[in-house]
Amino acid sequence: MTPVHPERPAPAFTLKDIDGKTHSLEQYRGKVVLVNFWATWCPPCRAEMPSIERLYASMKGKPFVVLALDQGESVDNVFAYMGQLSPSPTFPVLLDNKSQAAHAFGVMGIPSTYLIDKQGRIVAQAIGGRDYDSAAMRTLLDRLMR
Repeated sequence: MTPVHPERPAPAFTLKDIDGKTHSLEQYRGKVVLVNFWATWCPPCRAEMPSIERLYASMKGKPFVVLALDQGESVDNVFAYMGQLSPSPTFPVLLDNKSQAAHAFGVMGIPSTYLIDKQGRIVAQAIGGRDYDSAAMRTLLDRLMR
């Protein structure tokens, strides 16, 4: 991921997940948050999703959360897609139906991923697909969680 300088406050958002539960970015203050903007029709998004799940699973019990914000698709479409993934995501998958959160973050293309520190600041970003299940990513997260 590319460091963001200067760090800037992450835009607030409140969205429902595929189960209808409401999540706001603010409720995760005090944790490191990986916010991933994606869609089921996006091949690089599909490719990186399992690595995000492996990273998330490996960080269980730590102050870290993943929020995956689907762009403009129906809950039925997203739910069906999640069932096709191996491993299936256990992190919150949110519906950014009108891409309002994506616009607030300045997303220009998907996948786009932002790393938010415990104080709510965007500290790193990545545009395009990545393998998030890496030693470098874990090192970065460990540093931010301290």
